[in-house]
Amino acid sequence: MRRPAFYSRSPRTLPPAAEPAAGSPADAAAVAGADAVQATPLPPRARWQPGRRAFALLTVSCIAIAAGGAYWAPRQGGKALTQKDIDAAVLRTLQTNTLPSPAAKAADIVRPSVVRVVGYGPEKATPEAKTQKRGRNMAKGKPPEAPLDGAAPGEVERGVGTGVVIVDKGVILTNLHVVAGAEKIKVTFADGLEATAVITGVQPENDLAVLQAQKIPDDLIPAVMRSTADLRSGDQVAAVGFPFGIGPSVSAGVVSGLKRSFRSPEGKQELGNLIQFDAAANPGNSGGPLINMDGEVLGIVTAILNPTQQRTFIGIGFAVPIENAASAAGSPPF
Repeated sequence: MRRPAFYSRSPRTLPPAAEPAAGSPADAAAVAGADAVQATPLPPRARWQPGRRAFALLTVSCIAIAAGGAYWAPRQGGKALTQKDIDAAVLRTLQTNTLPSPAAKAADIVRPSVVRVVGYGPEKATPEAKTQKRGRNMAKGKPPEAPLDGAAPGEVERGVGTGVVIVDKGVILTNLHVVAGAEKIKVTFADGLEATAVITGVQPENDLAVLQAQKIPDDLIPAVMRSTADLRSGDQVAAVGFPFGIGPSVSAGVVSGLKRSFRSPEGKQELGNLIQFDAAANPGNSGGPLINMDGEVLGIVTAILNPTQQRTFIGIGFAVPIENAASAAGSPPF
């Protein structure tokens, strides 16, 4: 809820009355009125006289001024502060106080806008799928055949990823491969609220999807997007998301390069104009925000490079610039 504007309570100043022209009847009346006012003595209480309260206030003010002057004035024989003294005091403060890292402060800013995205689909009857389901349930202390969290009987998780809210009405950006083929999509907001979501737009050439949550928190905060026009290699960044469904997790690194290309392991799709970064990202980070140290979204994490079949992070991740991502939602921010 937006707070109403606060207005100053300072008294209004009335405009001065227009002076009558010299020699006019109004002038004469004003002079006569002034003489009459001067001739009429003021009542005793209308004339200001210094009383006990005014005298006490004047005394306190004088004491305060004298004390302030004595405090700030250089003491006799005292050493004046130098820049070296100030630097030493600041250094001591930094050494004796633990300050949050830039990545921690940035993550705190964007965290209310980060959501967990899960796509559900019909359960496959293959022995491998059943084994995976039993293993997940047993790891959580559930019966082997129990439905997975958030899934109805006969449904399984088809994709787990991350999303970021860009409009406070519940508009969410994520990766298309996270929700592709899902019959039902659920998102979990930072406050724990779970809601179903529907796909309202896609941009396959950038592996992007736009979701609309059917229910949103009352105080939903959208993320701030930042142009990548001035982004340079070596700039600090952080990735926020749900790797392997765990999170929200934060990893920090730097921009490794710009305008990179990536081809999917199956060779079915090639993405271009990507941001390369070295902040740790793994399956589940897909669709999450890549942010700067001000907590502003620079891009959407979309892929990692790993020449092996493990598909885990080895130091090279890619994100779609936010200019492309926001255009998928029909609202380019720049």
